[in-house]
Amino acid sequence: MEELELYMDAAKEGMESAISHLHKELAKIRAGKASPAMLDSVKVDYYGVMSPISQVANVTTPDAKTIFIQPWDKSVLTMIEKAIMNANLGFNPANNGEVIRIIVPPLTEERRIQLAKQVKALGENAKITVRNQRRDAIEEFKKLKKDGLSEDDAKNAEAQVHKTHEDYIKQIDEIVAVKEKDIMTV
Repeated sequence: MEELELYMDAAKEGMESAISHLHKELAKIRAGKASPAMLDSVKVDYYGVMSPISQVANVTTPDAKTIFIQPWDKSVLTMIEKAIMNANLGFNPANNGEVIRIIVPPLTEERRIQLAKQVKALGENAKITVRNQRRDAIEEFKKLKKDGLSEDDAKNAEAQVHKTHEDYIKQIDEIVAVKEKDIMTV
């Protein structure tokens, strides 16, 4: 019985990590509003080490359309600017010698549709991860059944994992729907 609990907990933990990963990925997708998370994927060559912008500068959003990047070391200003340009995020950074200012352009309808498709794909990847967790747990239950676990316990455990799986799939659908609505709202 204790092994059942371990496998169920492991499956639930895997499903939970799929949700948190989805949240992190969705934070990087812009919905017309400026956010420091938009630059999370951008890495800067900081004295030979590829570092996220947030580790070499203060990234703030004073309003919904602007991102300010104020490096702690002014010598990396141009490197940050180049890294943003090379990341191909659709931003045009403006360097005034002190800070980098990024004006987040409004999304076109075409770009909104592309981003909505990207959100759906991320949601589908999260669902695949959740399904894999369920499949792995059920396989473990079958192995335990061969090793002497009662059939009723195995069936109950499978039902419980399936219910947990359904809850997480529903949660993913809701998260994706909210993000899509956010992107498609002009």
